[in-house]
Amino acid sequence: MNSLKPRLLTAAIGIPAVLAIMLLSELWNPLISIVVGLACVLMVGEYLYARRLLSCIPLAVVCMVYTLLMPILVTLGTAPYVLTYLFLIAAFCVSLAYHQKLHFMNLAYALFGTILITFGMCAVPIACRTNGVSVSFFFVLIFLLPWMADGGGYFIGSSFGKHHFCPNISPKKTIEGVLGGIVFCVASAMLMGLFFQFVIFRNGVMVNFVALGILALLDSVVSVLGDLSFSLIKRSLKIKDYGSIFPGHGGMLDRCDSIIFTAPLVIVLSQFIPFLTVVV
Repeated sequence: MNSLKPRLLTAAIGIPAVLAIMLLSELWNPLISIVVGLACVLMVGEYLYARRLLSCIPLAVVCMVYTLLMPILVTLGTAPYVLTYLFLIAAFCVSLAYHQKLHFMNLAYALFGTILITFGMCAVPIACRTNGVSVSFFFVLIFLLPWMADGGGYFIGSSFGKHHFCPNISPKKTIEGVLGGIVFCVASAMLMGLFFQFVIFRNGVMVNFVALGILALLDSVVSVLGDLSFSLIKRSLKIKDYGSIFPGHGGMLDRCDSIIFTAPLVIVLSQFIPFLTVVV
């Protein structure tokens, strides 16, 4: 019960904030790119801090500038290849200048995490701004599914979990919790589809419920992969959470680790596999 209260408090504050960003993004589309960029800065900062790399200010600045600008530039149509090239050049310049203090393994850690976080989160504004239907639909889709998989897994696992899933990586994750998360994710996707179909959408826009169900199923599985992957990094660093800004959830990276893996999945299914497009 004690661990549940901070989670509910965070949800009570966080959900209205996310909804406010979503609604304002409908009025001014660039907002979502800016917000994602700022969230990326916070996540990369937490990631670097976990290995005590924020003390290398030049490297931290290079990583944060890259992750801030990338979500904005990709939605403006500016070639991300150029910014990524400049980022790598700048990072290796820092490495050469600080080669006596900055070990190559620390540089590799910083580059890998920054690019992974940025790549995954860039899918959020891309999906929301290029679908041609509704910013809100894809915004809710991207955040709702992995969060419901995580929340459902937590509640089911806490209540009925008996069989550990990956005890050496995530001691509290159970098989029952994973299955409960899948059920919660698919059910939430169906309810979301019904709400948008009958309340929000007009002009003949239809939700493809088969595609939505397939996406939810895949999303719930991939979200577990994302959660475990970043948990593996935490275990190697011997830390519990990347941050503490969200009571009961940890930091921004702890809250969005699964989204980094699942957001690109929405683009793949919705834009590159026509028969799995979730809105028609």
